[in-house]
Amino acid sequence: MNEKTAIILFNLGGPNNLESVQPFLENLFRDPDIFKIPLFQGLIAKVISMARAPKVKKEYDIIGGSSPINYWTERQRKLLEKSLQEGFDNIEVFTAMRYWHPLIKDVANEISKKYYKRVILLPLYPQYSFSTTNSAYREWKRVFTSSQIEEVFIKNFNTNKFYINAVNQRIDETLQKFPKEIQKDVQLLFSAHGLPESFVKKGDPYPSQIRETIKLVMEAREHSHEFHLCYQSKVGPVKWLKPSTENTIQTVIESGKKNLLIVPISFVCDHVETLYELDIEYRHIAEQLSVEKYVVMEGLNDSELFILALKEEICERL
Repeated sequence: MNEKTAIILFNLGGPNNLESVQPFLENLFRDPDIFKIPLFQGLIAKVISMARAPKVKKEYDIIGGSSPINYWTERQRKLLEKSLQEGFDNIEVFTAMRYWHPLIKDVANEISKKYYKRVILLPLYPQYSFSTTNSAYREWKRVFTSSQIEEVFIKNFNTNKFYINAVNQRIDETLQKFPKEIQKDVQLLFSAHGLPESFVKKGDPYPSQIRETIKLVMEAREHSHEFHLCYQSKVGPVKWLKPSTENTIQTVIESGKKNLLIVPISFVCDHVETLYELDIEYRHIAEQLSVEKYVVMEGLNDSELFILALKEEICERL
C-alpha cells in the first residue's frame, strides 16, 4: 500500500491536572450533541462546570490528580501503530479527544495539511451512541475541511471476536482474585455508562448493542456465571437507563450473593468512572451492605487482544 493512510482514534479525553478539570467539564457541557440547550449554552456550560468542578477535582485527586484515559489512549495508539506498520507502509495513527487535548479540531487541522489519501475514523467506543460515537464524528465533520481525502468511518465494533475475547480474558484474570472454592459463584455485574432514556426513544442503538456484547461474552464463556446488566454515571434530573449500578449492587447482595466482579463493559480503558466511581464510591456502598469480596475488572488498556481487535477493524477497511 503506497498511498498514505491516517487512522484517527477518537476518545473523550480527560483533564491532565486538577487545574484542567473545570475547562474540561466546560467543553463537555458545551457539546450540543449531548446537552441540547437552545440559548446561551456557552454561558450555561461555564456556570455548570464551575459548580461541579470542586467535587470532580476531589475525585481526580484521589485517583492520582489526572485522567488515566490520556495515558492509556496514547498507549493504545502506539501499540496499534506498531502492529499496523509491521504489515503496511505509509500508515500513521493519531488520537483525537472530544473534550481535551489533543482536540479533534487540532488533529483535523494537522491531517488536512499532510498528504493523506485516506483517513479512517475509529471511535474507541465499542457500542455506538449518539452521545459518544456520533458526537465525535459530527465534531470531526464540523472542523475537517479537506475534500481531497477519502473518509472511512467505523461506527462500532461491539461484536468483534477479538474484543469479546479481550473482555473474557480480563474477566478470567479477575476471577483469580477470588478464593478458588467460590469462583463459580461470583456474580458478574456488567456496568455500562448510562444514557438518558430520551436518546433511546430517538433511536440510539447503544443499549441494544450493550446487550449484544454481553450475550456474546456469556456465550463464549458457556454461561459460566450468573450475570447482571446495569448502568452508571447518571447526571441531572432526567430519566436514564435502568437499573442503576448502585441499585443492582444492593439487590444482588441483599439476595444473598456477596461476591461481586464488576465488569466495566462500555469502557476500553481505566478512567475516573472505573477507578473512582466503581472502585471507590460503589465499593463503599457494597461494604455497607456486607459484601464479602468486591473486585472491579481492570480496563482493557493495553490488552494484546484488544489491540488485535482494533487492527482487524482497520485492516478490513484498507
